[in-house]
Amino acid sequence: METEKVPPRTVNDIGGAPPMQGTPLAPQIFKWTLRLRLFRRATVWCPTWIGWSTIIALAVTLATSWFNYGESILSLTHRAPADVLVVEGWVGRQCIRAAVDEFEHGGYRYIVASGGLTSGRWGEDEPTSYAVMAGRELMRLGIPKERLVVATAENTETHRTFESAVAVWRALQNAGVKPKAINVFTFGPHARRSALVFAKVNRNGHEIGVIGWLPTDYKTEPWWRSSERSRELLEETLGYLYELLFNSGRASNKPI
Repeated sequence: METEKVPPRTVNDIGGAPPMQGTPLAPQIFKWTLRLRLFRRATVWCPTWIGWSTIIALAVTLATSWFNYGESILSLTHRAPADVLVVEGWVGRQCIRAAVDEFEHGGYRYIVASGGLTSGRWGEDEPTSYAVMAGRELMRLGIPKERLVVATAENTETHRTFESAVAVWRALQNAGVKPKAINVFTFGPHARRSALVFAKVNRNGHEIGVIGWLPTDYKTEPWWRSSERSRELLEETLGYLYELLFNSGRASNKPI
């Protein structure tokens, strides 16, 4: 009879420590890293040559259209059936005179001068309030004091248009004026942004219209012949997009 051969017992079989292994530790760590699967394979869609051609054609069309009509698009005029006219005081004397003409022929009950600290358009020696200066000019041009409201923005280091809109809202509240609608009179390329900001501040209240005033020479010469107009168009384009897409970085549009 053949006896079954029993393999010899090792130290590990009887509960002892395992024998020393000669496997390096670095390859094991590398294998564990591979098992984490930090990346995965995926399908990426890319435009064909027809797709790229379409994208480029659209981009060129938009850029060309904005080059030719951007200033006109930003210089929005859309009057609401308003009884209150708001004039942004930074626009200067020539625009203020046009606002007086609008007030006298537009059937308004009140005119509001808005703005914060001045920055040179009025040619002043020391900074003062645009709202105060515009109010003085309006009265000098014949606006009765009892039909004038001055809305000075307290903080205009940032979000100047928003702070002016909030100041107008508060001034009308303090004066007990409840408008059925408001028209904002401002300088041309700034009009679309002003209308957007005032509409946000008065979101649950009255309708907002806007009048984008332009000097006579703006209508006879293209904007690219003037460095100042070119700068204004660029700033207002970026400013309007920033307000439209990102709320100009504000957390809230509430006036209080």
